[in-house]
Amino acid sequence: MIGLGIMGSAMAKALIAADFRVIGTDIRATRRRWLQRAGGSGLASCGTVASNAEVLITSLPTVAALDQVVAEIALACERSRKSQRELLVIETSTLPIADKKRAMSSLKRVGVSMIDCPISGTARRMKEGGWTIFVSGRSNLCKRGKSIFDAFSRNAPYVGAFGNGSKMKFIANHLVAIYNVSIGESMTFARRMGLDPHQVWALLAASPVVGNGVFRLRGKLMVERRYRPATMKVDVWQKDMQVIGDMARSVGCPIPLFAACIPVYNAAMAQGFGQHDTASVCEVLGGMAGGKFSRRKTAGTRLSPQSTASQ
Repeated sequence: MIGLGIMGSAMAKALIAADFRVIGTDIRATRRRWLQRAGGSGLASCGTVASNAEVLITSLPTVAALDQVVAEIALACERSRKSQRELLVIETSTLPIADKKRAMSSLKRVGVSMIDCPISGTARRMKEGGWTIFVSGRSNLCKRGKSIFDAFSRNAPYVGAFGNGSKMKFIANHLVAIYNVSIGESMTFARRMGLDPHQVWALLAASPVVGNGVFRLRGKLMVERRYRPATMKVDVWQKDMQVIGDMARSVGCPIPLFAACIPVYNAAMAQGFGQHDTASVCEVLGGMAGGKFSRRKTAGTRLSPQSTASQ
């Protein structure tokens, strides 16, 4: 495992539970120590992991991180002739396709193969069997990863050529971006009308017509106003929003609903919710509504000073 953040650590735990030998690294020593406690081995560098594994899974926050990881893997392979063992890299991050293809080409030069397999779903959703893994790349390489995908989810469809996995993920996140804001808007509307938000969530999240996984997960966080620990941090989500917007512009596709959501997420960042769950957009909308709805604090609620002051 290269990258032991929210998603990377969830994958590491699942693999350990499935009796895989897991080694991994992260730039944070605390996460490497976490892997040791979880039953894996936390190593100091990507190169060391690459020299001791047959399959690498990368879960990274930025293109810069991907470039650095690829450079370290390539150097380790050149030094140890690791390519002879047909090292496979399973790239699961949400990043621009052009950058992933560039990484694939760099690794190919040292005999390392890469497939593009981003994941739709939060770490919590994996425990519920709710992940979808969009598997793309050379079919024979994708088949090599099947036993690993099975440790995460039974829903890992093969979607074709390298990059199609990322395109599928862009569509999934495009929808999630809109769902988050629309659910927050509905919850704020309900509060302004004096409805019990718990009842609103219970009735609508379970509805076969308007309910969905995002409503069930993030709507509950909005009702309880619990945004930590985050299932997806707002500051990380900003990167995903940028990637999706850039792709839409590159193919000439209008995205008016998605574009309308961008200022709400920007406001969440400005109001101190960068490390909070994306469900915190509900606090932004509550502030826009005047913040006059009644609320009852619940144990574990963690709101920023800015949002608390606006209520």
